[in-house]
Amino acid sequence: MRSVLLPNFFIVGAPKSGTTSLYHYLDQHPRIFMSPVKEPCWFASEMRLENFAREYRSNDALDPAALKAYLRGPRTGKRFGGLVSTWEDYLSLFEGATDEVAIGEASVCYLWSPTAARNIAARIPDARIVAVLRHPAERAWSQYLHGVANGYVRKSFREQIEACMKSRNPEFSPIHPFLEFGMYYEQIKAYFELFPRESIRIYFYEDGLAAIVADLFCFLNVDPFEADVSQKHLDSSNTERATPLYATLRKHHLLRVFRKLVPGWIRPMVHRLAFRKLTVSAMPEEDRRFLCGYYRDDVMRLAVLLDRDLHSWLV
Repeated sequence: MRSVLLPNFFIVGAPKSGTTSLYHYLDQHPRIFMSPVKEPCWFASEMRLENFAREYRSNDALDPAALKAYLRGPRTGKRFGGLVSTWEDYLSLFEGATDEVAIGEASVCYLWSPTAARNIAARIPDARIVAVLRHPAERAWSQYLHGVANGYVRKSFREQIEACMKSRNPEFSPIHPFLEFGMYYEQIKAYFELFPRESIRIYFYEDGLAAIVADLFCFLNVDPFEADVSQKHLDSSNTERATPLYATLRKHHLLRVFRKLVPGWIRPMVHRLAFRKLTVSAMPEEDRRFLCGYYRDDVMRLAVLLDRDLHSWLV
């Protein structure tokens, strides 16, 4: 039996910065193998089911039985989300890798996680690290819209910000981590302290994913490739919003039962009852100003660390 290959690069974040699209674009390259599960989160020690708020545990992505079934099955298609809790299951993600040059996974919690950088360095010290950063106020707004679409968030954006600032609950929930995801300085610094600078690529969402992909092929030592970057994945500007019906089913942990009992032919009609088109407006200007002030010191320190002009993130 051949030994299972380990990943040699990681997309570590940031959340809502185009990493899902990036994952799919890289997966098109014949010399790149991407983990069939995006967001396995193994190296972030705090990302375990017992640390999630009850309202999140009904999420299919956090269902341990569903993940086990996927890992033990034919793995047809990619799976978005699945907290891998054993090293054996993590290794199984890469059983399909053969002669690919680059073997990777994408878990956006790794950038924020207090433990992930150290854990990756301990197991795979020569790994390459990829991070995509986004204007922190815009990143928070995108996460907020995602929460609204899924029915987890029913507050206004300002109420969501204030709830995050007041909360001291360490459980993973719609308000934690929220603003914390955009405090990039210490997060990037942690990786700089553990990995050689030449093994780290820091990109900026505002530069465009097409340019990022082209540079990444070079960074990962694979041949240039014309990836189809036309489709956006998990785009918060074009989504649906969960209705109270969907929120109620999830609150009472009935979604999985519902999916098992409802025949396929009736599901489109039920979907129309459970979701409505989300009309997306711009971020309220007063909230943008508040967040730009909130993140100002962190942005200025990050600009020095990366030797990059980030004044556009202060407005």
